[in-house]
Amino acid sequence: MNNIRDFVTVKDEQGNTKEFAVEALFDMDDHTYALLTDKDETVVMKVEGTAEEQFLVAIEDQDKIDAILSAYQIAVEASPASDEIQ
Repeated sequence: MNNIRDFVTVKDEQGNTKEFAVEALFDMDDHTYALLTDKDETVVMKVEGTAEEQFLVAIEDQDKIDAILSAYQIAVEASPASDEIQ
């Protein structure tokens, strides 16, 4: 299995940076979300901008985050990824 991942660097409100692997990009309710992971945590962020310039926006509402993660889990269970690319 090929484990090539894209990585992004996220800066918090205090100016600290942290690198995350992009585990998934998915659409829900006419918005695109990114599922990001590092060795300590999983983060969901909203993707905004245009095709030429995109940026990630924090989601403050925990209920929204939970709904996004639940929908993502349902989608993964309904259509699990294959270990082989055909």
